[in-house]
Amino acid sequence: MTLAKVIAGAAFASLVTLGTAAQAQTGGSQDCQPSKWGADDEIGAANHVDAEQVKMAAGLVKEGKTHPLGIVIDPNMPAFPPRGMMMQVVKQDHLEEGMGWNAAFNDDVAQLWFGIGPQLDGLGHFGQGTGDEAVYYNCNNVLDFVTLSGLTKLGIEKVPPLVGRGVLIDMAKHKGVETLEAGEGITSDDLKAAMQEQGVEVREGDVVLIHTGWTDAKLESDPEAWGSGEPGITNEAAEYLASLNPMAVGADTWGVDVAPAVEGDRVFHGHVTLIKENGIYLLETMNTGPLAEQGVNEFMFVLGQARVKGAVQMMINPVAMW
Repeated sequence: MTLAKVIAGAAFASLVTLGTAAQAQTGGSQDCQPSKWGADDEIGAANHVDAEQVKMAAGLVKEGKTHPLGIVIDPNMPAFPPRGMMMQVVKQDHLEEGMGWNAAFNDDVAQLWFGIGPQLDGLGHFGQGTGDEAVYYNCNNVLDFVTLSGLTKLGIEKVPPLVGRGVLIDMAKHKGVETLEAGEGITSDDLKAAMQEQGVEVREGDVVLIHTGWTDAKLESDPEAWGSGEPGITNEAAEYLASLNPMAVGADTWGVDVAPAVEGDRVFHGHVTLIKENGIYLLETMNTGPLAEQGVNEFMFVLGQARVKGAVQMMINPVAMW
């Protein structure tokens, strides 16, 4: 059994308990309002991307610096169970008889879940309700678009390049700590105070990233702790962020929402608020540490994910430029 599977099992036991408590609060399918972008919309807040937004974001590049927001992934990386990955490198030789010269090359073969490591949560990822009653973004019922071989609507391939203004809210700096702790909720008041302190303004169509210090502090030193809980936004903070109309919300944690949930909250319900109710994308396990270290809180954000037809999520490496 790999380290990743051992850690996943420990995390799973914890999260099952959380999920059971949350389910009691959640109930069945909910009334659904069509998207503000129309009843047939499949890209949600990506509708913010237009020529003016791209030109505005390009204007933020002053120093010509770039930073990868994806972290390095390997087969031992803990992930939300039962997710994981395996990879093999296949060496191949083609002798003179086949190509006219002796050639050697390597290919890679992987068996993996797309929802591990740095990832984009698509609009078909998280809904509300149970079984055949589950409803997703823009009132799409699970029976109408979810198949074993892929989503027939809301697939990750529908998401256009996400280009816009990125902002970083450094919650670790605001709290005066190296890292927030697992189960430590970030409220709207916390966000507002940090934004005011750091001169951060969130505008419509922005990509909002939250630095908690969690991944930098825990992923290598204590991967079991990293995967078994996390600091993150509360249900109320998710509502606040949604009210700002960003294109995406992300953090340097594996789930953005706080886990365990704070008292009175539904575990991971921020996913419902942002994805299902508002079409706002989630960016998980973002490499925000270097931005925080350099004091970069405004940058151009660019993401072009692999367009796998019908996929729900995708491993990503967005780029911050300033």
